[in-house]
Amino acid sequence: MIGIIDYGAGNLRNVQKALSFLGEQSVIAGEAAVLDRCERLILPGVGAFPAAMEKLQSRGLHDFIRDYVRTRPMLGICLGMQLLFERSYEFSRCDGLGLIEGEVVRLPERTGYKIPHMGWNALSMRTPCRLLDGVTEGEYVYFVHSYYAAVARAENLAAVTDYGMDVTAVVAAGNVYGTQFHPEKSDKTGLRILKNFCSL
Repeated sequence: MIGIIDYGAGNLRNVQKALSFLGEQSVIAGEAAVLDRCERLILPGVGAFPAAMEKLQSRGLHDFIRDYVRTRPMLGICLGMQLLFERSYEFSRCDGLGLIEGEVVRLPERTGYKIPHMGWNALSMRTPCRLLDGVTEGEYVYFVHSYYAAVARAENLAAVTDYGMDVTAVVAAGNVYGTQFHPEKSDKTGLRILKNFCSL
């Protein structure tokens, strides 16, 4: 069973539909007692970092997640990936879950590149990662974001995409994984990534 964390800041149903298409059972829940019975967790997210962290903390999920990932895998998607980091500067400085070293900062203004970054972009591999088994260099996935994760350690950076600069696309640290893009909206490549996560 895969637990999809409901903290009021995620596109939950699309993730659940993608898992169902893959033949995977999942439950949407915001209670630690329910999520703790799951073999894996997915932390989706849409919106702003400070509001999302406040919601996680108000529901007692901040400490639960930090304890959970010591022994079991979790995947953060989009904002959910950003929450894995130490801090963000979206609107104001805000501490994150601190599961991966680094910080979340705004995409720089560059001529010819709109913010938010929205659309299909190719993956470029960096560090081997089980999440990307069977995914080849240059496959396209779907992004929607204005902030990106500046990863402190190269070994945690599994893939990037080119948007006038190298933008973090996939991260991994121990049992913790994250995608800046939406695998549930990324066609066959996204489904492959979700299936890899379900097979961990």
